[in-house]
Amino acid sequence: MIPSPDSPVGQLAWIVEKFKEWTHPAEVPEDAVPRDRLLTNVMLYWLSRTAGSSSRLYWEHAHSSPSPGADTDTRADTGTGTGPDTTPTGVAVFGGDLARPVRRLAERDNNIVHWTEFDRGGHFAAMEEPVLFADDVRAFFRRFR
Repeated sequence: MIPSPDSPVGQLAWIVEKFKEWTHPAEVPEDAVPRDRLLTNVMLYWLSRTAGSSSRLYWEHAHSSPSPGADTDTRADTGTGTGPDTTPTGVAVFGGDLARPVRRLAERDNNIVHWTEFDRGGHFAAMEEPVLFADDVRAFFRRFR
C-alpha cells in the first residue's frame, strides 16, 4: 500500500520504505545512508510536494485507472522519428539497483560511450556510494575536455 503524500507521517513512511527496499545492502536504511541525510531527503520531498514531487506522482498513478483504449507504453517518445539518440550517454549500473539496464538493449536507442558496473550501491547510489558515483561521473565527462 502506498501511503498518501498528504500526511507527513505517510511521506516519511513512503520514503523510508523506498530506502529500505532500494539501498544495497541494508537491513535498515541507516546502514546505507546516514539518518540525517535520509531525513533531509524526506523533508525535501515534503516541502516540494505541491510542486509535483515524485511521491505524489506515484500515489496518483497507483490510484488511477487508464482511460479505455489508452496507450500503456511508458517509454519516452521524443516525437522526432529520427531513430536512435546520438547524444553521448554514460551509464552506471549499481549492484543493488532494482532495475538493472541491459547494455545490448540500451545501445539500440542510445549512443552509449561509457558503461560502468559496480558490485555495490543501489537506487540511491549518489548517497550510498558518493565516491564511486562522483568518480564515474568524472570519468564520463573527462572524454569531453
